[in-house]
Amino acid sequence: MLGGFRRSLLFIGLAAFIAGIMFAGGCLLVNDIKGDSGQNTNILPDNNASAEQVAPGVSAGTIADIVKNTGPAVVKINVEIISQGTRNDPLWNDPFFRYFFGSPGQQPHRESGMGSGFIISSDGYILTNEHVISGADKITVLMQDSDKEYTASLVGADYDLDLAVLKIKAGNSLPYLKMGNSSGIKVGNWVIAIGNPFGFDHTVTVGVISAKGRPVPVEGRYYKNLLQTDAAINPGNSGGPLLDLRGEVIGINTAVAQAQGIGFAIPTSTVDEVLDELMKKGKVIRPWLGIQMHDLTPDLVDYFGLANAEGVVVVGVVSGSPAAGSGLRQGDVILEIDKKSVTSSEQLAEEIKKAEIGQKLLLRVFRERNAMYITVQVGEKPAQMQ
Repeated sequence: MLGGFRRSLLFIGLAAFIAGIMFAGGCLLVNDIKGDSGQNTNILPDNNASAEQVAPGVSAGTIADIVKNTGPAVVKINVEIISQGTRNDPLWNDPFFRYFFGSPGQQPHRESGMGSGFIISSDGYILTNEHVISGADKITVLMQDSDKEYTASLVGADYDLDLAVLKIKAGNSLPYLKMGNSSGIKVGNWVIAIGNPFGFDHTVTVGVISAKGRPVPVEGRYYKNLLQTDAAINPGNSGGPLLDLRGEVIGINTAVAQAQGIGFAIPTSTVDEVLDELMKKGKVIRPWLGIQMHDLTPDLVDYFGLANAEGVVVVGVVSGSPAAGSGLRQGDVILEIDKKSVTSSEQLAEEIKKAEIGQKLLLRVFRERNAMYITVQVGEKPAQMQ
């Protein structure tokens, strides 16, 4: 019976793995690419009208005015990555050339990447996507109408949320963008995207919010709550701002579907939750038990002899994790956490997320048709697992 149970779990896992959509990320990676951009002072238009009341060309702040005021705070980000390997040179692909001159061997060579970002404080803090700067050995920033490159340092980054904070020292007061309220934006509201698609500096596109709260898998990341827009977003736009008609940031442009008119942005509501941690601690600290879990199905309820479908099945326990140290096992069914009923894996994950590092949680567990209590101490999720 246990073997059959494991096979069922395997099929569940395969089904979950297969379910997903293929998307192209909004970051551009090329060989030895160069760019330009740059510039200064304050920013936001004095526009007290709500986004719901404003339409392009009708209010105190037209799209052209908004772009003029916010554009100087949008930057181009160039990254350099030193890779070990054979340079992709067509001469070395010629077998006769290799016969006479030998193999080039494993030699370090430079790759360059490019994306967008925007300044969020007058002293030079910049927000962008983590995937724009991931693995970079050198990060430089260009501002509008300037050829001067500023070397940027990485302040903090989070893989799961695809967010990163950079810092430049420009020696003067910089223009910056105000973070707006993405929760207040409505489907159908106008939005403006500014960025560097395919290296075309400070390209402006306009569209509407097409949908909110989109869960989207993109190349190993699972975004839970993206804004969808038909404003054109292309490779190189990643990390740039999505603005409302007040000129406030309501999203960070992140990904483009392989279809016309479907782009995605991380809402500022997500950024607000972690920005302080990224700037002060350099990372997002996440509570962690170290379990993989799955909701109960009618078949599993019958198999375990449970009275109802409340609870979640532990389908895996990470070696060396708090869960492993507490004695939790694969096949356990977690029924309660701190005397609260567990109704789904999502609800249990939220309860763990709210816990403090070092806090002890009391789990009521069903194992081999017997109920028992297990205390587990919450740990910090390792960086390599984020």
